Amino acid sequence: MYPSPTPPREVRIGDAAAFAGTTPRAVRHYHQIGLLPEPARGGDGRRRYGYADMVRLLWIRKMSETGIGLDDMRAAFDEARDVEDVLGRLEETLAAQEAEIKRRRAAVRRLRAVGSPLGLLSPLVTDRLGHLPPGALRPSDLDALLITERIFGPLGAAIQAGVFITLATHPGLRAEADRLDAADAALDDTVDPLDPRVEELAAQHFAHHEALLLAMEAAGLDEAEEELFEIHDAGAGGEEDTVMSAGQAVATMPYGFSAARTRCMELTARLLAGAPSADPSADPSADS
Repeated sequence: MYPSPTPPREVRIGDAAAFAGTTPRAVRHYHQIGLLPEPARGGDGRRRYGYADMVRLLWIRKMSETGIGLDDMRAAFDEARDVEDVLGRLEETLAAQEAEIKRRRAAVRRLRAVGSPLGLLSPLVTDRLGHLPPGALRPSDLDALLITERIFGPLGAAIQAGVFITLATHPGLRAEADRLDAADAALDDTVDPLDPRVEELAAQHFAHHEALLLAMEAAGLDEAEEELFEIHDAGAGGEEDTVMSAGQAVATMPYGFSAARTRCMELTARLLAGAPSADPSADPSADS
């Protein structure tokens, strides 16, 4: 049997939503925000949608596909805002979306070219480390760069990258860094913060830091850092992914260090704060 050719006078919300290509939930939301007047309910207590309601739903669907926001739709229906104003706002939104798409495509190309998670960091960081051979950077190195970039931005991470370049090119310094990392990990909650080993380890960290500085100076990495500032100031350093101050970021990044390890870090910081400039007569090449 063929259905009757006579269209219904009114339909329920499910049929209205299906015809307009949307969902009942979306239709209810349109009612809540005043975009679609809520129709009267029938004898069964359910809403009934007529011809005018369906037309409005179709216009909402068309404007949504164009990218017009719900607030602008309401203004357009109420004729409270010039259509040119609505279209101008839409153009700005589309331009921002296009810029974001270009940024994401560039990030994908960079990630594919680098072939490691390093490509997910900012171009300023990736470009500085891209010359290193595969495997030169350890996962912990990338983790550290990721955190630094979040707290201090691409420039801070790019400067820190000089340390990892040095470690990758000086096996002796890398071995000492690994030894110090293992010693740090051994400072668990069973170690008394006043244990003499804590102060001794802080002194070793200080000595290793000084050796790193000498190696970086010998390789000209300090001069490269000056170029980083120029690149960043010129706007080529990528966008800052910062929604909080550096102090807030540091305070909210959990590390779970023991009291002994925390004291070791504090002692190391004190030594570094009072350290004189590195002795240029030292020979960092002995570590390579």
